[in-house]
Amino acid sequence: MKIVMPGGTGQVGGILDRALSAAGHEVVVLTRRPAREREVGWDGATPGSWAEVIDGADVVVNLAGRSVSCRYTPTNLQAMMDSRVLSTRVVGEAIAASARPPRVWLQMSTATIYAHRFDAANDEAAGVIGGGEAGVPGYWAYSVAIAKAWEREQERAETPSTRKVALRSAMVMSPDRGGVFDVLLRLARLGLGGAVAGGAQYVSWIHDRDFVRAVEFLASRDDLAGPVNLAAPSPLPHRAFMRELRGAWGVPVGLPATRWMAELGALALRSDTELLLKSRRVVPGRLLEAGFTFDHGRWPEAAADLVRRVRGGPGHVALGR
Repeated sequence: MKIVMPGGTGQVGGILDRALSAAGHEVVVLTRRPAREREVGWDGATPGSWAEVIDGADVVVNLAGRSVSCRYTPTNLQAMMDSRVLSTRVVGEAIAASARPPRVWLQMSTATIYAHRFDAANDEAAGVIGGGEAGVPGYWAYSVAIAKAWEREQERAETPSTRKVALRSAMVMSPDRGGVFDVLLRLARLGLGGAVAGGAQYVSWIHDRDFVRAVEFLASRDDLAGPVNLAAPSPLPHRAFMRELRGAWGVPVGLPATRWMAELGALALRSDTELLLKSRRVVPGRLLEAGFTFDHGRWPEAAADLVRRVRGGPGHVALGR
């Protein structure tokens, strides 16, 4: 297949690019700074000659959007909103104008769209959309608003010949340097991988190879459209998540952190505590109903596999790009 990936130079794009290219597909990446073969320049906001690579493609996987690994200042939050909405809009316009439109448009979204909750898991059918929770920072609602606007822009696109799927993805765990697993593993190795703010908040995640397999599955199934949760079926509380990660590396203990300590750490890492403190209890209802099976559905085994790859064991892949 010919697969076009707008915004495909980040961590998730690198994972998909390596796997899909290795499987024999032709992958074209749209990026602001093309630097190699198979990369085409675009600005993520306006029409241009880049749209020619979408005409005749089989699949579009739009990953474009400003990274959430930053301080959630008003400026950065607005940049997150604009980069997601505008890129989705212009991709939709390019598909609509194609003489040979792609048969499927997989649009990145986020599990953050669901409410901060501990009582029950969120699937696509009964999950509670966030934004109105009491007792959480007000800007968390803006993160949900970004996710809703992101999906709404895809829904509005007039692409009758192209099936549309919104990928409500949990954190993708891979051994790549700079990814979320790399950061969490570094904390564990330093003895800092204990529970944060009590550790009751749920962590939703997906192993990188299951993420790739889910994308391939959704591209091949003509009967699936709309929002689909890309998350392993076993989210777990943060304290258990970090305990299993420490165990996979062989670190016996991890210092816990209070909320204010997490705030200081996030400031030092130029990140934000929402990524640690929001309880994302998300499960893949539609994937499981459609018959998708996870190779790494439980965190202990997934963490062990990722640690083995970091250490260069069987299944190791080169880190980074």
